Amino acid sequence: MADDALRSSIREALGEVETGTASGRPRAQLPLHEAPMNVPADPRTAAHETSQNRTLHMQLMPEALARVHMQERLQEAEHQRLLRAVALKRRAERASLRARRALASVVLSG
Repeated sequence: MADDALRSSIREALGEVETGTASGRPRAQLPLHEAPMNVPADPRTAAHETSQNRTLHMQLMPEALARVHMQERLQEAEHQRLLRAVALKRRAERASLRARRALASVVLSG
């Protein structure tokens, strides 16, 4: 009977370790130093994923650079458009003043 109790307590302890509830706490509540690590079985898998991410990043770099270059060109074009609009506004104001002066001189002389 003592042997049966000992065997059942050993089974419970082993079951807790296998299910991640060692020390009576569920796996989610284990402190970080006790929590199981998510380490891939094959270390080459982690290196492969890292190299894939790096490769993808390198492949996307020209696209990102082109996007930044295009954005800068659009900003420059917008800046030039605003400068041209200001210049045209000043030109129109000067033409309006010349026309008003010409009209005033005709009215006053006539």
